[in-house]
Amino acid sequence: MPRDRAADRSHVPGWALASAVAAPVGMIGGWTVAAALQDAFDPVRETISALAASDATAPGVMTAGLALTGVAHVVTAAGLRPLPRAARALHALGGVATLAVAALPVDVSARPHGIAAGIGFVALALWPAAAWRPAGRGVLSRRVALTAATVLSGLLVLFVAELQGVTPDGGAATGLTERLVAGAQALWPLVVVVALRREQGRTRRP
Repeated sequence: MPRDRAADRSHVPGWALASAVAAPVGMIGGWTVAAALQDAFDPVRETISALAASDATAPGVMTAGLALTGVAHVVTAAGLRPLPRAARALHALGGVATLAVAALPVDVSARPHGIAAGIGFVALALWPAAAWRPAGRGVLSRRVALTAATVLSGLLVLFVAELQGVTPDGGAATGLTERLVAGAQALWPLVVVVALRREQGRTRRP
């Protein structure tokens, strides 16, 4: 492989950092603003999707937040060139599914909304497990990548258990656990991008 092409594949561009920042801004910022506008909303019990339902006070706020997050994941996946293709494909799939969630309000298209949300949550929980490389260090090491996937998957399992009401509290913390997993999934790509760009900067120093 020509040297310049190899260097390009190991480079994480600045726009990937911008999109990685946009993902948690869209997700966390979206639910924060939407919940503040919603009358008598319980963020511990009620889901993020309820904020984007057609009968919500300001559904456009959470819908825009979800759409921004979905686009940001797709763009970031395109910029994470040092990662294996499988990891980038799963990350992008999570972004596309998040866009579908934004386009399908839970009270209008309950089943498609649920399917899209499930695909998105699973893809965004598993993509770190595909991101490690045999000689990778830091976030690309096997230990860190698998630990990240395990934590994200564990949070997802906890949320599903709350959603199904099979936890000791009978699902009283459904909204809280969803925010934990969705927030963590939105933040992890930023962690990866920042770490890779720092490593990239160190390798360029004389």
